[in-house]
Amino acid sequence: MFSLTEVASLNDIQPTYRILKPWWDVFMDYLGIVMLMLAIFSGTMQLTKDQVVCLPIMEQTPEGAGGFLGPQPPEIVDSLWNKESAVGEQAAPLMARRPPDSIAPTVHFTQSGTLGQPQPTGVRTKLDFQQYVFVNQMCYHVALPWYSKYFPYLALIHTIVLMVSSNFWFKYPKTSSKIEHFVSILGKCFESPWTTKALSETACEDSEENKQRLAGASSLLKHLSTCSEEGSPNQSAPMLTKPGLTFSAEKLVSEVPAMTILDKKDGEQAKALFEKVRKFRAHVEDSDLIYRLYAIQTVIKTVKFILILCYTMTFVASIEFDHVCEPEIKHLTGYTKFHCTHNMAFMLKKLLVSYIALICVYGIICIYTLFWLFRRPLKEYSFEKVREESSFSDIPDVKNDFAFLLHMVDQYDQLYSKRFGVFLSEVSENKLREISLNHEWTFEKLRQHVTRNSQEKLELHLFMLSGMPDAVFDLTDLEILKLELIPEARITAKISQMINLQELHLYHCPAKVEQTAFIFLRDHLRCLHVKFTDVAEIPSWVYLLKNLRELYLVGNLNSENNKMIGLESLRDLRHLNILHLKSNLTKIPTNITDLSPHLIKLVIHNDGTKLLVLNSLKKIMNLAELELLNCELERIPHAIFSLNNLQELDLKSNNIRTIEEIISFQHLKRLTCLKLWHNKIISIPLSISHVKNLESLYLSHNKLESLPSSLFTLPKLRYLDVSHNSIVVIPLEAGFLQNLQHFAITGNKVEVVPKQLFKCNKLRTLCLGHNCISSIPEKIGQLSQLTHLELKGNCLDRLPAQLGQCSLLHRSCLIVEDHLFDTLPMEAKESINQESSASFPNGCKCLSDGR
Repeated sequence: MFSLTEVASLNDIQPTYRILKPWWDVFMDYLGIVMLMLAIFSGTMQLTKDQVVCLPIMEQTPEGAGGFLGPQPPEIVDSLWNKESAVGEQAAPLMARRPPDSIAPTVHFTQSGTLGQPQPTGVRTKLDFQQYVFVNQMCYHVALPWYSKYFPYLALIHTIVLMVSSNFWFKYPKTSSKIEHFVSILGKCFESPWTTKALSETACEDSEENKQRLAGASSLLKHLSTCSEEGSPNQSAPMLTKPGLTFSAEKLVSEVPAMTILDKKDGEQAKALFEKVRKFRAHVEDSDLIYRLYAIQTVIKTVKFILILCYTMTFVASIEFDHVCEPEIKHLTGYTKFHCTHNMAFMLKKLLVSYIALICVYGIICIYTLFWLFRRPLKEYSFEKVREESSFSDIPDVKNDFAFLLHMVDQYDQLYSKRFGVFLSEVSENKLREISLNHEWTFEKLRQHVTRNSQEKLELHLFMLSGMPDAVFDLTDLEILKLELIPEARITAKISQMINLQELHLYHCPAKVEQTAFIFLRDHLRCLHVKFTDVAEIPSWVYLLKNLRELYLVGNLNSENNKMIGLESLRDLRHLNILHLKSNLTKIPTNITDLSPHLIKLVIHNDGTKLLVLNSLKKIMNLAELELLNCELERIPHAIFSLNNLQELDLKSNNIRTIEEIISFQHLKRLTCLKLWHNKIISIPLSISHVKNLESLYLSHNKLESLPSSLFTLPKLRYLDVSHNSIVVIPLEAGFLQNLQHFAITGNKVEVVPKQLFKCNKLRTLCLGHNCISSIPEKIGQLSQLTHLELKGNCLDRLPAQLGQCSLLHRSCLIVEDHLFDTLPMEAKESINQESSASFPNGCKCLSDGR
C-alpha cells in the first residue's frame, strides 16, 4: 500500500520544476496525458466488449454445385434441429431454425438420393453454446491480427516511455540535486526583498508612486514654465525647453528617499543568497551534464516517435471487421472454416488514427526542441540586457549547465533570470553590505568605540567589517582611524569633514578612494600604516600622498618583489621623513634613495631574513635614525659609518658577536644613542671611549661578563643598560659618570654595589634586581634625584634607613619584597609613602625596554 504522503509527493513535480519547463515540454506533457487516456480507453473498451463472433462456412459438394437440394431424411433433420435448439438466440445457429410442428420440413435431395450439404462429422456433445464460445476464442487468437489485439497496450507502453523520457532529467541523481538546488535558490532570489530594492534603485523601475511623483513634478514645472513665460518671455522661455523639463522632473524624483532599509532578517537572508549563488555557480558551471542529458532524452523521444510512426502506419491497414478463420477443429464441430467479425475494429481504427495524429504533433515538437537545442549556443549565457537596463554592469556571463538552466528559465519568464542576475553582481553585494552596515553601525555606536590612546589622541579601530559605515565620516574630531580586514573599504568624499584626521591605518585593507577624498588625504594626511600580504594590496594612491610624513609598510617585500616600491615610485613623497619597512628583504630597495634628501628615519624589521646588501645606505646622507632589527647581521655594517647625520642606531635582535668596529663611530659626531641589545656580544672593546658624544647605550640581553673601565669615561652618557648579561662586578669607575641618570644591571651576577656608584648624584633610575647583592650601602641616601629603585630578587636582609632621604622615591617605584620594606624605620616608611607623583607627573619610569 502507498501512503497518502507518497502519493501526494508525485503531484509536487510539476509545481516545483515548472519554471524549467518551456512551452514545448508543457505541451508534450499534455499530449502524453491525452495519449495515456486514449490508450486506457481503448484497452478498457477491448476488455469489456465481445471480441469476435464467428459463424461456420457451409461447404458444398461438387455434384450439387448448381443443383437443387431435396428433402433430407427426417431423423437427420431432427438431430440437426435438436442441436440448434440448445444454443438459443445468443449464439449464431449452424442451421436454420426448426419450423413449428404443424409445418412439415422440406428437405431437398439430389438425384442420387443424398443431401446437398454433407452431414457434419463432429462429435455430438450436446454442448452447442460452449462450442460457439470455443470457436470464438480460437478464432480470436488465430485469425485476428496481433496489432488489433495489442494496440491499446502498445499505446500505453509507448506513452509511459515518452512521459518518463520527458522528466528523466528531473530524477537522475547527478542532475536532480543541481536542479533542485537551482530551483530553490531561484525562488528565494525572486522573492527576496533585496531583489526588488536593488532593481528599483539601480534599474530605475518606475513604481506607481514614482509615476505619480513624476507627474506631479512635471505639472509643477509646467506651471513654473508658464509663470516664467508670462513674467519674462524673452529670458525664461529658451531655458525651459522640453529636454530641460524632463531632466528637472527626473531630478526631483531622484531626490525622493528610496525604499525603507531592509530589516536585519531580510538583510541576512540576502547575504546568505549571495553566498549560495556563488557556491552553486562554482559547483555547476564546470560541467554540462544537465545539457547533455536533456539533449539525449530529446533525441530518444524523437527516435521513439519515428519508430512508433513507422510501424503504426504499417499495421493500421490490418485492422478489419471481417476475418476468415480456419482453426483446424473440424473433428470437434464438423466445420473447417468460419466467418468472424471483430466488433471493435471500427472503434480501434478511429482511436489508432487519433493516436497517430497525436504522435505526429508530438514528433513535430520534438524536432523543434532539437532545433532549439542545437541552433543556439545554450552553454553560454549573457546578462547583456540586464547590464544595459541596470547599473550592475559587472554581472558575469556564465556557461555550461548554469547557462543552460538560465536559458530554460527564460522560456518560462525572463524576469527570473533578471532577478537572479542581481545576486551575481559584486556591485549589488557591496551595496547590500553597505546598506546593512550603515543600518547596524550608527553614529552613536561608532562614538562608543572611539578611545584615547597613550598619546591622548582620539582613535577608532574598525575590525572585520564588510565596508566602511558612512557614519564614520561624521566623527569630525577623530584623529586616528584604523581599518583592519575590511576588504571592501571605500573612502568617499565625506572624509573631507574629518579635518582633524592625520593618521590612517590600513591593515589588510586595500581601500578604494574617490577623487575628492584623495585630494583631501593628499593635503591633510601625515601618517599612514599599511599592512598587507602581497604587494598588490598596497593601494596605488599611497605613493601620491605628497604631504605624507610617515609611512609604515608591513608585508612581503622580498628580493623578487623589491620592484614593488618601484611600481609606484616613492619619489613623489617629497615630505616623507619616516619610512618603516617590516618584511623579509635581502637588500635595501634602491628606490629608497629617491627619498634620501628628506628621509630622516629608516626602520627595517626583517623577521629573521639576512640582510646582505646595505651599500645604498650611504646615499641617505640626512638619515638621523636607523633601525636594522632582526636582520641576522653578524657585524656592524660599514655603510653606517658614512651617515654623518646619524643620531640614533638600533641593531636589536641580530647575531652580532663582536663590536670592534665601534671605534669608527667616533666619526659620527652626532651619534648619541647606540642600541646593541638582544645580540651575542661577548665583550665591549676599550675603543668605546672614543665615542665621546654617546648619551644612551643599550647592551642588555647579550653575553657580557665584564664592563671595561673605559666605558665609564664617556662624559655625556646618561642612559646605560647592561641588564640580562653575566656581569659579576660593577667597576669602581662607575662614579665618573656624573651625568648618568638611568642605570640598569638587572639579571646579572653582581654581588657588591660599590659606594662610588652613588657619586652619580643625577641618578634617577637604578635597577639592581635579580642579582646576588647582600647589602645596599648607606650612601644610597645621597641620590636625591632617585625616583625608581629596583632591588627585588637579591640576597638582602634589610634595607638601609637612608632610603628615607630619597625624597622623590615613592613606594610604588620601590621594587622590593614586602618583608624587606618592613625592615625600614617608621620615619623612612612614612617618607617613602608620601605622594610624590604630584611633583613628577610621569611618576616612576622603569627601564622596561632594557629588560
